[in-house]
Amino acid sequence: MAETMMGLKRSHRCTELGTANIGETVTVMGWVQKSRNKGGIIFVDLRDRSGILQIIFEESDCGAESFGKAEKLRSEFVIAVTGKVEARSGGVNENLATGAIEVRAAGLRILSESETPPFPIEENSKTKEELRLKYRFLDLRRPDLQRSMMFRSNIAILTRKFLAEEGFLEIETPTLIKSTPEGARDYLVPSRVHPGSFYALPQSPQLFKQLLMCSGYDRYFQLARCYRDEDLRADRQPEFTQIDMELSFVDVDDVIDVNERLLQRLFKELLDVEIPMPIPRMTWQEAMDRFGSDKPDLRFGMELKNVSDTVRDCEFAVFKNALEQGGSVRGINAKGQGGMPRKKIDALVEFAKGFGAKGLAYLAVQEDGSYKSSFAKFMTDEQLHSLVDAMDGNPGDLLLFAADKNKVVWDVLGNLRLELARQQDLLKKDDFKFLWVTEFPLLEYSEEQERFVAMHHPFTMPMEEDWGKIDAEPGAVRAKAYDIVLNGTELGGGSVRIHQGDIQAKMFEVLGFTPEKAQEQFGFLLEAFKFGVPPHAGLAYGLDRLAMLMVGADSIRDVIAFPKVKDASCLMTEAPAPVDGKQLEELGIEIVED
Repeated sequence: MAETMMGLKRSHRCTELGTANIGETVTVMGWVQKSRNKGGIIFVDLRDRSGILQIIFEESDCGAESFGKAEKLRSEFVIAVTGKVEARSGGVNENLATGAIEVRAAGLRILSESETPPFPIEENSKTKEELRLKYRFLDLRRPDLQRSMMFRSNIAILTRKFLAEEGFLEIETPTLIKSTPEGARDYLVPSRVHPGSFYALPQSPQLFKQLLMCSGYDRYFQLARCYRDEDLRADRQPEFTQIDMELSFVDVDDVIDVNERLLQRLFKELLDVEIPMPIPRMTWQEAMDRFGSDKPDLRFGMELKNVSDTVRDCEFAVFKNALEQGGSVRGINAKGQGGMPRKKIDALVEFAKGFGAKGLAYLAVQEDGSYKSSFAKFMTDEQLHSLVDAMDGNPGDLLLFAADKNKVVWDVLGNLRLELARQQDLLKKDDFKFLWVTEFPLLEYSEEQERFVAMHHPFTMPMEEDWGKIDAEPGAVRAKAYDIVLNGTELGGGSVRIHQGDIQAKMFEVLGFTPEKAQEQFGFLLEAFKFGVPPHAGLAYGLDRLAMLMVGADSIRDVIAFPKVKDASCLMTEAPAPVDGKQLEELGIEIVED
């Protein structure tokens, strides 16, 4: 039968004890990791969030009643033990923080019993993730997951401390807001008191933090809960946390400066890793041309090379057609992979097709300098030599080429270089390579909507020198936008905001809003712009992504206490779920069956 605390108080967490406590009487509490009855002496590994401590039960020390209870202990029982700290009798266990000591029990209380868990509570669990997420309350007891959650907490605490020192104010913004049409899909919340009307859950605090700048708060931050109804990936969840900030009277360099110092502080204090300053910067165009991605991974080379001019006069139809249609031919050099078997090359071709490629051309430079290629017969020896030279090819290298519209070529080769890096084990989790990507296009053309849409959001400031192109060449206008990238993952993004009413109105016009529609959707912001708006800029990090990369996890689910799975459901609580008909009736909602 489970007992109560009855006034008993914990004196220490497990790993707060060390050799300095030898001889002291202490009270520790936690979960039984395992129990070993050696006949007359029982060894129990006690676990709490700090780690593991060995407890020894002998009847001569703890009495018959406590020893009898100790004989019944099983994994995940919750117990309280009072006893004396001693030097470990069986030799030091180097694998434990408390490996030099143990506690000789004088008394035991069983605070809670446990059924046999559906999987072992252990580090690096091999149990299927679906089962672990169904029993997430048990999964969260695993020491490696607990360390990740505590690490995430430390990121939040240190971030708050740093930003407060920098003059930021922590201000909460609403989570029941008006739906806006730009960006990902909103999660909608029906209003009972306004039948037929809906709130949206915020995709970000964007408009409110701009309004706070209008209100004179100068520097704002928030660890903001945000929601996006979009397909999930390893680094994406329907609800997530942003380290969100906005600053007044600043430009790009000011925002970058404070954030470089924040990142430097986090990595130094939490990982003892020095981030070289300043963090390198690269324009969006350079990132796409060199890496095929606006979030390039700099931990390895294999950069893209544009060989359009080199192959322009060849007779290979794939190359010729792409160039005639305004596209490009680009390649990557997989150094030392020239001996790759044909079967593996074919698998890379299929991989490339998954990103829009019609195929993938290859050329292997043999050790004797000859070529093995899928297209050599369409080129002269001189053209082949020129192509290999343009790709810095040497004996033993594998050259891979994509030919299509730039967007497709970038996407194909950008993902292909990452796949090759994975295959060659080039992606070291403790090698932190930061990059600022700047000067994004302000707009991108949506084939689906047949209009230009904002690449970031409609409130991003164009670069002053490009604004004159907004009517004739809207796609050529660059934005004062910047993303912070770490190891191929976008950690966060931001921009200088539009603070002039006329530019904001023009931006809405370019995006296809009539003045009436802009007023209907964003009237409160446009109204605020009539009353003195300071120049302002901001940035938001994904706290989950940052924690994931810092702890070396493979998914943000490993740093979120209660994450959703791929279809945005919670396996533990079975959300989302149907609701009572009376609730729907009160909201004026009727479910229509397909």
